[in-house]
Amino acid sequence: MGQFAVIGLGRFGSAASLELMKMGHSVLGVDTNPKIIDKHADQITHAVIADVSDRAALEELGLNNYDVILVAIGEEVQASLLCVVHLKSLGIQPIWVKATSHAQHLILSKLGVDRIIHPEEEMGIRVAQALSYPMVNDYISIGNGEFVVEIDVSEHLEGTPLNQVLKDGKESLHALLVKRRTQVTVHPPGDFTLQAKDVLVLLGQLSALKTIAPKLA
Repeated sequence: MGQFAVIGLGRFGSAASLELMKMGHSVLGVDTNPKIIDKHADQITHAVIADVSDRAALEELGLNNYDVILVAIGEEVQASLLCVVHLKSLGIQPIWVKATSHAQHLILSKLGVDRIIHPEEEMGIRVAQALSYPMVNDYISIGNGEFVVEIDVSEHLEGTPLNQVLKDGKESLHALLVKRRTQVTVHPPGDFTLQAKDVLVLLGQLSALKTIAPKLA
């Protein structure tokens, strides 16, 4: 179980907090609005009213031992930036921050935060990817143009060996596992025969994944 602090319990911050709770983690939620704290008091581990633009108030929260501090303050850019400055001055890390503009992103990058999140932009990209590649259930970017993708095997691939599906990807595609109902095959061999409704998890360059996408639809 991890420990996370979420500063700002608007739509983004509260959604992140509740999802972390569902995953079994401990969450400290912080906001300046008493009504918001009352709303979430029974939904997260701890809910605290605090003015995070005040260094002393942040210090009293004892954030040093949390796995990640997520600054999810929305429209109040000044409060978000002051909060980050104070967190950095207190030596607290890692810090993830929601940014609402490219100007804020630039300032945050100069402050040296660990990750900058653009929720609307990232969700827009995910929606576009889902529209373009409906066979992909989910994906994770791991950097350097590489992605891990989860794909439902369609009926027309029933009985097809895995190496035949991946041959156009050459060396840049790797099958990590195949899930078949309750059975999981890790690093399946090339002659592994696929069945409809298998779930195939691949690792590879985006260009290679795009090449084989039409075969998987």
